Amino acid sequence: MSEQNAVPLIVLSVARDPVEAINSVMRRAGQAVHCTWLPALRDLGDALTQLNPQLVVHVASTPAELAPVIGLRDQFAPAVPVLLLAPAFDEAQVAQALSLGARDVVTLACPARLEAVVLRELKVFRAARELETTVKTAHDARSQLDNVLQHSNDAIIQVQEGIVTDTNNAWHKLYAVEDGVTGQPVMDLFEESTHAALRGALAACQQGRWSGHTLRANALLNDGTVLPIEMTLALGEYEGEPCVRLVVPSRRRDDHVLVAVTAPAPRPEIAAGLMRRTDLLVALAERLSTPTPGGVRCIAVMRIDKFATLERIVGAAASEEVFTEVARLFKESLHPKELVGRMGGVRFAALLERGNEHDISAWSERLLARIAKQVMRVNDKSVSVTCTLGLSVVSPGDARLDALLADAMESARKGVTRGGNQSITSDRADTDSRVMSYDQVWVKHIKAALMENRFRLVQQPIASLQGDDPRMFDVLVRMIDTQGKEVLPSEFMSAAGRNDLLRNIDRWVVGASLSFAAQKTPECLFVRLSRETARDGGFVEWLDNHLRSTRAQPQRLCFQVTEETAATHVPEVKALASALRERKFRFALEGFGSGRNSLGMLESVPLDFVKIDGTLVQGLAGDPQLQQRVRVLVEAARKNKIQTVAERVEDANTMAVLWQVGVQYIQGYFVNEPEQVVLQA
Repeated sequence: MSEQNAVPLIVLSVARDPVEAINSVMRRAGQAVHCTWLPALRDLGDALTQLNPQLVVHVASTPAELAPVIGLRDQFAPAVPVLLLAPAFDEAQVAQALSLGARDVVTLACPARLEAVVLRELKVFRAARELETTVKTAHDARSQLDNVLQHSNDAIIQVQEGIVTDTNNAWHKLYAVEDGVTGQPVMDLFEESTHAALRGALAACQQGRWSGHTLRANALLNDGTVLPIEMTLALGEYEGEPCVRLVVPSRRRDDHVLVAVTAPAPRPEIAAGLMRRTDLLVALAERLSTPTPGGVRCIAVMRIDKFATLERIVGAAASEEVFTEVARLFKESLHPKELVGRMGGVRFAALLERGNEHDISAWSERLLARIAKQVMRVNDKSVSVTCTLGLSVVSPGDARLDALLADAMESARKGVTRGGNQSITSDRADTDSRVMSYDQVWVKHIKAALMENRFRLVQQPIASLQGDDPRMFDVLVRMIDTQGKEVLPSEFMSAAGRNDLLRNIDRWVVGASLSFAAQKTPECLFVRLSRETARDGGFVEWLDNHLRSTRAQPQRLCFQVTEETAATHVPEVKALASALRERKFRFALEGFGSGRNSLGMLESVPLDFVKIDGTLVQGLAGDPQLQQRVRVLVEAARKNKIQTVAERVEDANTMAVLWQVGVQYIQGYFVNEPEQVVLQA
């Protein structure tokens, strides 16, 4: 035992023998001590100051002799424990010693008890000292943090239970206020469309489940204007209580210089962040040259109706404010990765990347409705406008930007001539002969791929909004062409559906999923069944035979059909679901909430999960009516003990709202792109 690590003790005793006895007992116990012998009380004060002892042992005949020792201890080192070492003692003497301030009474007659009491008091002393150090460190850190907050260029507020408790100078500048906003409800600082997402994000952050996602919000400034901002959320502490810190990062001067020198394009056209026409065209061409990761693409052109009339009424300068507000609403309706810019005049263009054409139709309806009901204050006048959308869906293998833009602009022009405030989709559909020619090519490829086993599975992770990794995945299929390149379902599934090949593809996917489940043991794989398979009376028998050969555990697979399929073929789907659940498989509806009687489907079909339709999810963040609709669906599912999954979640704002309405799981590109997943069996 190193003398350097010996614990300093003070033994106050007329004789030296107790010092040696204590030293011997503690060394036998494995605790190195350095005992300083003080024969006189007058030296105790200096010793307490200079030696920093962890324990004082006072050798005395009676507890009455303790009083002056305790007095000096309280004056010079109040945290140091004092023990009374007496020749003998009774309960009354122990009580008297404790009342005077001693920690305990010991004797040399019982070395084991002496050892235990000394070790106990040393442990308590060290714990108290570590706690004091921790508290002091936390206090120093808090002081440093306060200094950083106040001098940071980032705008920061701290929120406890929905109330702003602290702000820094940068936030005051952002909101153009002098006295700050301390004590106000945090929701008062933001536009109503932001509230649901902000509430969800605050709740998630307080539970430690918000991992650095960026939240988009519309700040209500002191002058009544709206400022789109992006915030990060983090757990913090204010006056010893947990809080949530909202941070709006500043754009440093060096960042601006770097962008100006090394990245001249794309440049923002207006405050809403739209690209200029030339930059947009370049970005569109580049994006269209790459394959879509899934779903469909669509060029959307939007123009403001009767803008010339508005300009004559409010003036050119004021009409530009209206234009900017419409641009903001247009951009806010898009996903962060979708492209958007100004096409010249009063037209905008965007490239949408959505799950299917139904998603695009729902998006256009919501956008036009939101713009129409938005009332803007211009020169003390209340102004509202409408817009018209022209849409051109990008066909697989057809990425001709000029043709797509021309079709979208022509559709928008048609909408304007019909009165405006509507969306028109390009009618440049393929003729029957082109479809037949297209199908002939793909049918040949599909059959060859099935024969040569040139399909593969990818798995899209499903995340939990409640805690740990659920090890759940949505199964998707890819075709591999003869050159080894991946072909997405959006390119061949339509042809497969028109030529009665979906059942063949379904059986390949189910077989591969059973093998994956047997080898990798995920918690749950969601496997889609087409309408044709859902109505196939021989599917369950085929599944029984295949299940025996793979030895997969049935509960690891959850088969899913669309709500549309279930609603159209209720008897067949109900029978299929019952048969699958009898075999311990699970069953789900996807696209839930898209039909006329979604709640009725919860009673009609035995279910384990429902997947809330991506069309509802993608418009959720800024639409209170849609949020209430989803909340009703979620509550109904919960009452029926059915778990909920939200489809096609694309951003943190949507995730935060889903948290608020009670959804349990989410999937989409915000969580993860489809990939080949390797699990530990």
